[in-house]
Amino acid sequence: MTLNFELPKLVSELKRLKPSKVLVQLPEGIKQNAFEIQKTIESLKIKVIFSGETCWGGCSISPQEAKDVGADLIVHFGHAKFINSDFPILYIEVKDELDLKPILEKSLENIKDYKTLGLSFSIQHKHEIEGIIKFYEENGKNIILSAKKGYAAYEGHVVGCEFTGLKTISKEVDAFLVLGNNFHSMGASLAVENPVILLDVYNDKVTEMTGVRDKILRQRIMSIEKFKEAKKIGIITEIKPGQKFGVPKMILEDLKKAGKEVILISMNEISPDKLMNFYNVDAFLELACPRIAIDDFAKYPKPIITYKEALIATGKRTLEEGIEKGLI
Repeated sequence: MTLNFELPKLVSELKRLKPSKVLVQLPEGIKQNAFEIQKTIESLKIKVIFSGETCWGGCSISPQEAKDVGADLIVHFGHAKFINSDFPILYIEVKDELDLKPILEKSLENIKDYKTLGLSFSIQHKHEIEGIIKFYEENGKNIILSAKKGYAAYEGHVVGCEFTGLKTISKEVDAFLVLGNNFHSMGASLAVENPVILLDVYNDKVTEMTGVRDKILRQRIMSIEKFKEAKKIGIITEIKPGQKFGVPKMILEDLKKAGKEVILISMNEISPDKLMNFYNVDAFLELACPRIAIDDFAKYPKPIITYKEALIATGKRTLEEGIEKGLI
């Protein structure tokens, strides 16, 4: 894996914006590159401090942290713009420069029965898309990029929390190819009924996600049923501005009508250790990233569901409607 941090772009933008101090946010996998980035920024006589908080996506912006450390700009590496912010943020998307031809050739066996394929990519592969489309077209496939909808910054771009772009073209394609990792393909398999095939360039694997979808759906149904039985509920909201999914007030009223006792809980980041202290809460509803409840299912000893799942639990939507519309 060779990462291109687009340092010339960083320098050009910093010269234009003229900050005096920046807070740099790095995804977990590239925090080890902090010294290289610091050297570049300090060469412009700009003070720099690195956020030690987790940064799982473009949703993890930290304007309050930046204000607290006296920064006048956030430099956010590794993700595309997710939401608008009143605080200035410079997004440096980072390119992952790899030879993708071997895994593209390997995938041909998995897609031999499909003519038209939807294609989605995680942001670090955006620069490779024209070549990928050309490869598949030369091998007799029609490629349609997922739509620029929802939180997607570009046509074909996919994020982990919602998949409106894939749903938009789902009736036009036979299956989906997701160039990224298990995080993106797992979410896609829950959001659309089409077959989803993961091109995992880091582990050199091509994986069909059908079995994974079925397993996760069983887990989600079990969590919803346990939530229905719970008497005491904790509704969790996250402080980060990009981590807000659902309307607490509406859900709070619905749960109280159902005879449940409810408390509201605010967190900077949800974890099993933090929830353990609320030992008398029977189940949790998290209104932050929906992937917390789904991906970390086995980590939580008590049921934890998402906003869309809460609509099913409170009778606002049937389970069948939830599965059809996508649980993410």
